[in-house]
Amino acid sequence: MTEASVREFKMPDVGEGLTEAEILKWYVQPGDTVTDGQVVCEVETAKAAVELPIPYDGVVRELHFPEGTMVDVGTSIIAVAVGDGAAAEPVREAEAPAAPEAGAAPEAEAAPEGRQPVLVGYGVATSSTRRRPRKGTQAPAQATPPAAAAIQAEMNGHGPAAPVTRERPLAKPPVRKLAKDLGVDLATVTPTGPDGIITREDVHAAVTAAQAPEPSAAPAAQAPAPAPAAPSSAPVSYDTARETRVPVKGVRKATAAAMVGSAFTAPHVTEFVTVDVTRTMKLVEELKQDKEFAGLRVNPLLLIAKALLVAIRRNPDINASWDEAAQEIVVKHYVNLGIAAATPRGLIVPNIKDAHAKTLPQLAESLGELVSTAREGKTSPAAMQGGTVTITNVGVFGVDTGTPILNPGESAILAVGAIKLQPWVHKGKVKPRQVTTLALSFDHRLVDGELGSKVLADVAAILEQPKRLLTWA
Repeated sequence: MTEASVREFKMPDVGEGLTEAEILKWYVQPGDTVTDGQVVCEVETAKAAVELPIPYDGVVRELHFPEGTMVDVGTSIIAVAVGDGAAAEPVREAEAPAAPEAGAAPEAEAAPEGRQPVLVGYGVATSSTRRRPRKGTQAPAQATPPAAAAIQAEMNGHGPAAPVTRERPLAKPPVRKLAKDLGVDLATVTPTGPDGIITREDVHAAVTAAQAPEPSAAPAAQAPAPAPAAPSSAPVSYDTARETRVPVKGVRKATAAAMVGSAFTAPHVTEFVTVDVTRTMKLVEELKQDKEFAGLRVNPLLLIAKALLVAIRRNPDINASWDEAAQEIVVKHYVNLGIAAATPRGLIVPNIKDAHAKTLPQLAESLGELVSTAREGKTSPAAMQGGTVTITNVGVFGVDTGTPILNPGESAILAVGAIKLQPWVHKGKVKPRQVTTLALSFDHRLVDGELGSKVLADVAAILEQPKRLLTWA
């Protein structure tokens, strides 16, 4: 088998503007045969969880990263042997693991520039038991661990442990960050997780042991023992019983970057209007009984979305974006309607493509699919790209209104508050009516106050008198 017959599959750019993704799960292991289009792993980007298919046939030779690893886009994650000799290559590699043992550590150190070590774990039992014992067998051939590592292992709260000789201890990225913040060298920590993985509890136990009085350690180790806890700054005094540190990654990291970028790039203006939506609520109930909507989810959001689409049709300049590089305003002749959705992974904004061209039943179907897919965590990156305007329904949380931040690349976002029964002057008399508050934030670089006000007023007018969906559309 020649080197040219081994193909490296790189982490693709599965989302617009994304630079990294976390490997959530491997579906294959070294030695498995794969075919073109077969899903080999699931990764989580800053926007969604995505399954990655392999683009060719062959036999898996190596998995370069374990589950839980954050990998940059363009980095090779799996090696696949292709061609006539593909089936034989993994077998020879598996049958002769002892040959490279002496040089295994230098190879691991050079991993970022060349071949990556095969560390498959975090739940993939077969691959983890195949590779990790190989690392364990290196212990007799390696030099004994430093005195500081041995003492720290006993101070880790788990008693005397086997020598830790791994050049790169096994730990998930959040655990590595925690150890870095607390000033703990992972090489000195005894792992208690499955397959030798270092857990957060192991790191905290190491910190607690390092901060214990000196007599608790062996006299011979008094000099080197404080080394791992040398940076006794603010992070070391972090009280785990009173505080919890959550790593910023994935959807949360992307949301934070997007919101900061939007808030400090586009000058936001937010306008509010309170409107009587009693007639809209009655129409919702009537549509639920309509056979055209059988099996479809009909709710106030459907009519609010349609009202916004009609308002955009009457005021098309609101559906635009600001091109800073070209110093141009890009007016969109289509509407990809974004719907902000709270999911277990965080806030995402998938959008309905060409929503302006859909009938009301088609819009209801698209909304239902969008919401169910988002709740299942299966929203694709493509579904979150190319949005032109967004709706965020804060009313589901019982909130009256808010000042929404623009989705990057868009010029307007409509927030819908809770619909409540309130006293309202109707036909000259105070009556209980269904009332809500709408808030429209827009980019003041390209949307003047007059345009923003017209759009918000049109949405409110339609919700107050839903028959305008016919007269204005």
